[in-house]
Amino acid sequence: MTRHFLSLLDLEAEELTALLDRADVLRAERGTTKERPLEGKTVVVLLEKASTRTRLSFEVGIHELGGRPLTLIAKDTQIGRGEPLPDTARMLSGYAHGVVFRTSGHDRVEQLAAHASIPVINGLSERYHPCQLLADLQTVRAERPLAGTRVAWIGDGNNMAHSWILAAARTGMSLRLASPEHYAPAPDIVGLAESLGADVEVVVDPREAVEGAHVVTTDVWASMGQEDENAERQRAFRDYQVDAALMGRADASAIFLHCLPAHRGEEVSADVIDGPASRVWIEAENRLHAQKALLEALFGAQWMESARKGR
Repeated sequence: MTRHFLSLLDLEAEELTALLDRADVLRAERGTTKERPLEGKTVVVLLEKASTRTRLSFEVGIHELGGRPLTLIAKDTQIGRGEPLPDTARMLSGYAHGVVFRTSGHDRVEQLAAHASIPVINGLSERYHPCQLLADLQTVRAERPLAGTRVAWIGDGNNMAHSWILAAARTGMSLRLASPEHYAPAPDIVGLAESLGADVEVVVDPREAVEGAHVVTTDVWASMGQEDENAERQRAFRDYQVDAALMGRADASAIFLHCLPAHRGEEVSADVIDGPASRVWIEAENRLHAQKALLEALFGAQWMESARKGR
């Protein structure tokens, strides 16, 4: 049966741990291993949205695993002329061995996966950004165990916030999200995570969310496709900047994360993102290592099979 990765819930807790363990090994052994588990395989990176880290990390990662990355800009394909996604999925399944799909509506990722006979990876949708969370969790684990870690999300209740919520459900982290009214995370995603035992709380005051946190993280105030809301969002989020004063309320050992790109002077001050608590560049690099582990897992790596049997 073909296995896809559309959200963090596509991995059981044991599988997620095994994947992050493998990502640490791949980071440590980069450039020294001769293993090429994707030898002879082509993975399509299909982009309906602009990309830097997703495109680079998957292209480099597929290459380093011995495969061939093939990037398609959707507007330059028949998708841009209205070809139905089910048709595209069937066609890609005949040519390639896997697809990374970066798009807008999450229903588009689900539709592609429903009609593909090859693994589909969610490279970003408006609902989730699970590949980024793999890198974020790998970065946090280098500092402290995930279980019991207190995370503060500051800002928009967007796809990154949703992915942190699911991460809390899979790892035992506690999560406090601070968002202005009307910009809170989707209640159904919060409810889903709580039904799985997650310790998640949504508040309005960022100071409340950050108090005692081990990890403070945020994202831009206006994501791709929201540019026409920029002025309104600037007003709504003006009290949600992660600056030195806000970080001062977190645990003394707290680290700062950001999925990038960042707007210094908006969601984060320069002295925080460029300061000693920042781990954003390690976090960005970990996209490569975590996604290599993900690719191995979806293509039947023995270490993942062992994790599944151990459930």
